Amino acid sequence: MTPAPAPDRLAFPFIGGRPCLNFAATLGKRHTDAFERLTDPGALGRWIGEAGLRTDRSQAVHVTGAELAAARELRESLHRVLTAAMDGRAPAPDDLVRVNEAAAHPDLAPQLDFADGGRAGLRLQGGPVRHDVRAALATVARDAVQLAGGPLLARVKECENPECSLLFLDDSQARRRRWCSMDRCGNLAKIAGYRSRARGGS
Repeated sequence: MTPAPAPDRLAFPFIGGRPCLNFAATLGKRHTDAFERLTDPGALGRWIGEAGLRTDRSQAVHVTGAELAAARELRESLHRVLTAAMDGRAPAPDDLVRVNEAAAHPDLAPQLDFADGGRAGLRLQGGPVRHDVRAALATVARDAVQLAGGPLLARVKECENPECSLLFLDDSQARRRRWCSMDRCGNLAKIAGYRSRARGGS
């Protein structure tokens, strides 16, 4: 029996810089010991909430088993479409159809809100008939379409830690960012480098 991932592994990383990249990160360590962060419908509901992709922040998002399965399929198609575009390849037709079909649904419209003491804030508005899960995934899919087909694609990178597979948007001034996060893989690389130098000097 495969042991369940440790709770800290199941925490959702929001370090990709774009909703679609954060969604792709709900599958961890793709190249080595892959594990699922969307373990059940409730986990997808939590991700949608933590990502700020719900219309009513006071209520949890209800997710069905079928919606979870569709979300996982969309996530993998989205990841393959993005990595193909990064490599200058055409994605598989089935993946392209799945992403485009999800993006064609009504998404969550951003709205300005000045309810907090006159300070500008952002809220999301659903359509006349609320389908929170579908609208959230449509928002993610549209973000992937815009990213894969736009100029920012050149700034999307994969973390250089061989045990990490997270994609991120390099927003550094010099465009030389190597790690998904300095707090995660960057710090591990620094520790490994320090230990290697210490062994070499002994």
